[in-house]
Amino acid sequence: LTICNMGVETGAKAVIMPCDRVTETWISANPYLDDGALNERVDADSGATYRDTLEFNLDSVGPLIAAPHRVDNIHQVVDWVDKNIDSALIGTCTNGSIEDIRIATDIVSKHGIAENVQLLVVPPSRSILEQAIKEGLISLLVERGALLVPPGCGPCCGAQNGVPAAGEVVISTANRNFRGRMGNVEAEIFLASPATVAASAATGKITDPRRFLAN
Repeated sequence: LTICNMGVETGAKAVIMPCDRVTETWISANPYLDDGALNERVDADSGATYRDTLEFNLDSVGPLIAAPHRVDNIHQVVDWVDKNIDSALIGTCTNGSIEDIRIATDIVSKHGIAENVQLLVVPPSRSILEQAIKEGLISLLVERGALLVPPGCGPCCGAQNGVPAAGEVVISTANRNFRGRMGNVEAEIFLASPATVAASAATGKITDPRRFLAN
């Protein structure tokens, strides 16, 4: 989902992924979906050829972060550790799945939220919010001091609940960090994974999450 969402930044008009078992399971578990064209599987033609084939060894890729003010301003998280943050955002369309919220909750419930850091949680949909409530994730986050924002885009595009002040440093799981993206051209926005954002919220500064995930 994240890769498909970000494909436009490479100039693509659309990004299509092969349907996997996770997607098939999700569709079958949602009976309200149209059982017609919406669920029709689309695969590449047999014998199709490709202009380029890129292979990545994910075992060699550590946690990454996009620094202001471009999504392709990519660095290793370790290059930015100890950068103080004011606000952290977990959720929205790209990284707000129930799995993402579980990861963030695991870290925050164990390590809390640093003083003077605002942690916003934005479920991307009502159904994910309901599931997070049923699993007790929302209660754990709120008890630790997180602020729950209604499902949707929220502060990602500066729409509501969490527009940063001038000079604030935000670390977010959202999909864009262009200048002014969250409603204030004088804010700095870093993009990272839910684990990195949660770890950073716990320490008050950009943090490599692996020290928490190992515990």
